[in-house]
Amino acid sequence: MAGRRRWGLRVGVALGGLLAVLFVRAAAMLPEPYDPGPAPSIPEVDVHEAAAELAQVLAIPTISPDGSADRRQAMLALHGHLRGAFPRVHQALSREVVDELSLLYRWPGSDPTAEPVLLLAHLDVVPVEPGTEGDWTHPPFAGVIEDGSVWGRGALDDKTSVTAIMIAIERLLQQGFTPRRTVVLAFGHDEELGGRQGAAALAALLQQRGERFAYLLDEGGLIVDGALPGLDRPAAMVGIAEKGHASLVLSLEAEGGHSSMPARTGAIGRLATALVRLQDEPMDARIDGPTATMLEHLGPHMSFGMRLGLANRWLLDPFIVSLMASEPPSDATIRTTLVPTMIDAGIAPNVLPQKAELVLNSRILPGDTVQDVIEHVREVIDDPEVEIRCLADDQCWEPSAVADIEGEGFDVVRRAIVHTFPEAVVIPNLMVGATDARHYHAVARDALRFLPIRLRKEERLRQHGTDEQITEDGFADALRFYLTMLTLAAS
Repeated sequence: MAGRRRWGLRVGVALGGLLAVLFVRAAAMLPEPYDPGPAPSIPEVDVHEAAAELAQVLAIPTISPDGSADRRQAMLALHGHLRGAFPRVHQALSREVVDELSLLYRWPGSDPTAEPVLLLAHLDVVPVEPGTEGDWTHPPFAGVIEDGSVWGRGALDDKTSVTAIMIAIERLLQQGFTPRRTVVLAFGHDEELGGRQGAAALAALLQQRGERFAYLLDEGGLIVDGALPGLDRPAAMVGIAEKGHASLVLSLEAEGGHSSMPARTGAIGRLATALVRLQDEPMDARIDGPTATMLEHLGPHMSFGMRLGLANRWLLDPFIVSLMASEPPSDATIRTTLVPTMIDAGIAPNVLPQKAELVLNSRILPGDTVQDVIEHVREVIDDPEVEIRCLADDQCWEPSAVADIEGEGFDVVRRAIVHTFPEAVVIPNLMVGATDARHYHAVARDALRFLPIRLRKEERLRQHGTDEQITEDGFADALRFYLTMLTLAAS
């Protein structure tokens, strides 16, 4: 009996000691002081004038080109508008048209030895889903300003970037600003289709010329508000990497025949079995790379309960992984995902198909590869007669490199965010979608992905959705960010 009491006492002491360690580590997880330095002097922003310029850009329906004359003419109309709206830009910067519809600008710096910087944005927008046009409060390509917002397709993705960058440079030129280092602007015309013509051609041209950039900034993470449990401040999510991509085709040939005398498993049934197995055995979840960096930067700013877990990952990682895996947005940051998106089989209700195909879309975590995904699929489905291949050569690519958060590029972007959005905490993160930045890996040391727009969780549905819009004040803040970032980067 006494032995049991001694054992219980020891266990109690050990547990108490463990809890003390956990609580002390959480209490010590505090934000590190950060000094962004003095804010640079930037031109005053006329909120209504800037919004009016964005509205004109939104009124040009530059839907991603499909070979039609109408879409081509819309893109050329935007080219013409930019020339007329920003005369100083087109006088001081060289301009090239690449792959017929993309634009490349060069703002020469005074110091030819300084590494240039690259700003990316895209001119195209997604179409409006047929049948939903009447759901819009204002027509998607009317360029309406009402109730303090600029309404239209592209307001969030990505004409805000294009317009704000052009206004920023026009205003800086008006003030007589001369950059010390060269600034290059690359505006692709088909990002919404993967950038396989515009961004790819722009990047290839820069590489052919031997260009090398200290860093690039593309669209990407937003300033999210109310989307992260335990965080009572807006978070400026700066993408330091993006996941890879693989669209894989699983195909199977089998005997056909009449549906009245079916084999126990035909082509469709076997692919269905393969799919069930894949859904039952996803690729392993893990917290490392950009996701671990994100949690390290988030932790000090979160509630004590959240800090308790994040400060003690050495013990609580399985619980944290389980928690993150329970929600699709966070689950996508801790594993390589694999989901069916298309299936094709059969020619008639009473005919057994001789061939069936299933398309799986995978978004690949840094540290995994396209080949890792293929091997996982092959091992899990355990059916040697199922052929596995990439849908096309340009439908499979590896995860990006991870940008250095101690590097110059991240520091400049962070300083610009802090000066423009002082209430936000800057968080490096992993982009789970694809951007044009992936095409430029050979010409930029670091690639950063950030769009200076504040959105609440419910407002993010407007990206690519109905009633896309940005507030006038929100666009003015985006403009101030680019003015600040350009001044810091080019000085």
